Amino acid sequence: MKIENKLDRRDFAKAMAVGLGMAALPALRAQQPAAQAPQGQKTLKIGISTLAWNVSPKLIDNFEMALKDTSELGYWSFETVSAMIEALDKDGTLARLIEKHKVPMKAGYIDVNVTDPSVRKENVEKVIRIGKLVKKHGGNYVVLSVNGRRSAGAAGTFNFKDYKADMVGALNDYGSAAADLGLGAGLHQHTGTAIETRDEVYAIMEAVNTKVMAFAPDVGQLQKGGADAAQVVKDFAAITNHMHLKDYSNGKYMGGYCPLGMGVVDIESILNTLEQAGLNPDVMHELDRGNAPMSARDTAIFSKAYLTRLGYTFRS
Repeated sequence: MKIENKLDRRDFAKAMAVGLGMAALPALRAQQPAAQAPQGQKTLKIGISTLAWNVSPKLIDNFEMALKDTSELGYWSFETVSAMIEALDKDGTLARLIEKHKVPMKAGYIDVNVTDPSVRKENVEKVIRIGKLVKKHGGNYVVLSVNGRRSAGAAGTFNFKDYKADMVGALNDYGSAAADLGLGAGLHQHTGTAIETRDEVYAIMEAVNTKVMAFAPDVGQLQKGGADAAQVVKDFAAITNHMHLKDYSNGKYMGGYCPLGMGVVDIESILNTLEQAGLNPDVMHELDRGNAPMSARDTAIFSKAYLTRLGYTFRS
């Protein structure tokens, strides 16, 4: 299969090495061609998040560029945020762009509050409203990202234990609302949010009703938050049915994130765990835009090349 190779890896390495940090240098060398794909048929069909294209309701051209690049590079599907879904559904733009670029939407990303019971009913309604649009446009999943620690308590006063019961109850309610629509739902932990650390993730995922609330991690965020992302995925592989596949280098670009294979996240181990678990989860490559020294398309090309060397295939 032909791999698009617009990006000169040596030039990119020169531009990125300092910003990515020393941890990324072995992976940079590993990007040079020669490695053979591992034996065994890979089953995961890897899609991509539109985040790298810096999409927003005011930047519709960015969203179309994201779908165009996603389609041309052969990623299997896309995920986008609730604000884009609502804004572009109103006049039929979302359906038109999906049809034009022939790339399916798999999931919608929704911010929810899990620490304030007074807004839970409102948030359930939000999950239902966005969930219906996700389903309307062919998706099957809602990714639930929780509110920040600062919004739960004054700076420096957030106590996870004080909110755990509310968080579990809220996530169960949101998952039930999604399930009633025939959609899957999963917790998407993030640094800076009410569920951030390894211990917090375990505490919540061991307490929620996993029949309606699965695990939908961001592995780059897990690593940034101090966890061994590969081990966390192993521990929750049986309930991991969606994922943001992101690498982390602790460099100065893109919030410390980087194209796949250039950071410290054990991407290959994580993908092998998912393959062995046999749930065939939706996997969305994601990369924060930030102060990226390269285009979103080039980061997607770079990550695709890495995934191809691991044996993953893309649409032709």
